[in-house]
Amino acid sequence: MTGVTTPQGPVERVPVLEVENISVAYAAARGAVRAVNNVSFTLHKGEALALIGESGSGKTTLALALIRMLVRAAKVTEGRVRYVKNGAAQDVLGLSEREIRRFRWSECAMVFQGAQNAFNPVLRLSEQFSDTARAHGKGDRAWVKRRTLELFKLVRLDPERVYNAYPHELSGGMKQRALLALGVLLDPQVVILDEPTTALDILTQRAIIDVLAEMQDRLGFSIIFISHDLALAAEMADRVATMYAGEIIETGTVDDIFYEPLHPYTLGLLRSVPRLSGSQDLISIPGSPPDLISPPPGCKFHPRCPFASERCRSEAPPLEDFGAGHLAACWHTDRVVEARQGLWSDGAVVTRG
Repeated sequence: MTGVTTPQGPVERVPVLEVENISVAYAAARGAVRAVNNVSFTLHKGEALALIGESGSGKTTLALALIRMLVRAAKVTEGRVRYVKNGAAQDVLGLSEREIRRFRWSECAMVFQGAQNAFNPVLRLSEQFSDTARAHGKGDRAWVKRRTLELFKLVRLDPERVYNAYPHELSGGMKQRALLALGVLLDPQVVILDEPTTALDILTQRAIIDVLAEMQDRLGFSIIFISHDLALAAEMADRVATMYAGEIIETGTVDDIFYEPLHPYTLGLLRSVPRLSGSQDLISIPGSPPDLISPPPGCKFHPRCPFASERCRSEAPPLEDFGAGHLAACWHTDRVVEARQGLWSDGAVVTRG
């Protein structure tokens, strides 16, 4: 356990999920696609961790590996995932098929991208909530209905109307909120959210973020939030991890990542986001992500990095702690510090609260 200090004094951070050196590879005709490579992190009780990065950086594959829902062509090649509850740890990768089915909803739930495809279109929501509970040993229909109506109220839906509705009778934002309610039906400790606001308008996105914050405050679960929307990540997260080419290359608090980045890729992501003032041209990251079957030697970002040196081309940098848990994998953090000066001088990209 690690400690943090609040105005009320030190508070222990209790781990609920410990990921150690997890790697995932997809079988392809040309060889193994190393989609996730030696990723480690700890998720603490009540914490929200955001995974950010370009599409294809390995965020969703990592999340699916945590709950063992990878497609048949993919497998975890190494590493360990430990789930901790009431001081007792479970090896998630070692659970039997029966045990992992129970684990997936009652201990760790995942809310997938695109609520439109998440519900069965020919069943009322009441039936789908009941089926989910029954599949995990909760056969008391009265309890399921009571719990479902409570959750619908919590996510700001009309409970009686939505309970008996078919999915097509709900708007996109209503379906997304119903899906959030389904995700916490069995009171899991960990909820994984994969782009929960995709395809929603900005006002509905705002409503979803407010609902999530209220749900987390009331129910006390931990969140892994997958997104390439930096503003949403900053709004929701306590900590942020930047992923590139299947690896976590920087992690820290929201303020660390957004205002004091140490990796050139993180800096590049921030420079590509519109400022509130709109007074500066966007600067895109040149090039494309590497081929994960035959990635470049050394630092995988070096072909796109403005600070790359010969050392970067031949030697992969380790993920080092630069103080207070702010980790980065870069040989030239000093140059990133120089380059980030004045980054937000013309208007911040994100606001908190």
